[in-house]
Amino acid sequence: MAQVAAVVVSYNTREDLLRCLASLRRITLPLEAVVVDNASADGSVEAVLAQFPHVRVIASAENLGFSRANNLGLRETRAPHCLVLNSDAEVRPGAVETLVAALDRRPDVGIVGPRTVGSDGGPQVSFGPALTPLSEWRQRRLVRGLRAGAVWARRAAEERSRRPCDPDWVSGSCFLARRGALEAVGGFDEGYFLYEEDVDLCVRVRGAGWRVAYEPAAEVVHHLGRSMETSPSRARLEYHRSHLRYYRKHNGPLGAVLLRGHLTLLGVVGWLKTTSGADAGDRRREAGAVLRLGLLGR
Repeated sequence: MAQVAAVVVSYNTREDLLRCLASLRRITLPLEAVVVDNASADGSVEAVLAQFPHVRVIASAENLGFSRANNLGLRETRAPHCLVLNSDAEVRPGAVETLVAALDRRPDVGIVGPRTVGSDGGPQVSFGPALTPLSEWRQRRLVRGLRAGAVWARRAAEERSRRPCDPDWVSGSCFLARRGALEAVGGFDEGYFLYEEDVDLCVRVRGAGWRVAYEPAAEVVHHLGRSMETSPSRARLEYHRSHLRYYRKHNGPLGAVLLRGHLTLLGVVGWLKTTSGADAGDRRREAGAVLRLGLLGR
């Protein structure tokens, strides 16, 4: 029987997906692997069937989103350890074995995440505290500093990423979970299409009595957001929708009202900036959608 079930959700990331599946060959533990393809139009399904005949492919006729697709893949597997892995990620040798060992050492841990690094080998922010306005401001400041190449940000992220800890959440780009912990909370909340579903899952798993852990001895390369490049406008809007859903669920009415005010301001500013340019119409529609989300909450 397989010890680890790897579930990879894909959407128009053919080459990244093939590289991701190739990296799974490095895992020495008994493994079952499932790809849930969200109606890709780039030949992803055909390529996987041709090059990885041992991998089960579930080809959806529509884009189910990250949460629904992962739940579908998890239901089709049986192994006690569930590896959730983005299609634009690669596991390094020994990473999954290290995560399994971390769960074996600590029966109170339901989810454990690895250290993730970018294509350049630099550290990424892949764990953190529960989402609040203050914690998000701090996290975004660090992420923006990393993107800008700031020395202080690189040093801070490197230092943080080297220390094991029990954070409130770990990134859905890659984590290993006990099947029992996922089943205890019903898996991912399918109300999230994209973004924040990983944070929400970790919050609910912790609420069910498990701990969430971060294990830097396991390392994964995450090429970050490749599938979002095909539809950046929708990705941004889905982020705002998911963000508001999370605040409604976990930060109470006041938190949701504050976030809606922020979204309203973003929509107004975005609308005012769409006065010219070839893509002004698209940007105006996006700003209008954000404005409606802030004003109406939907």
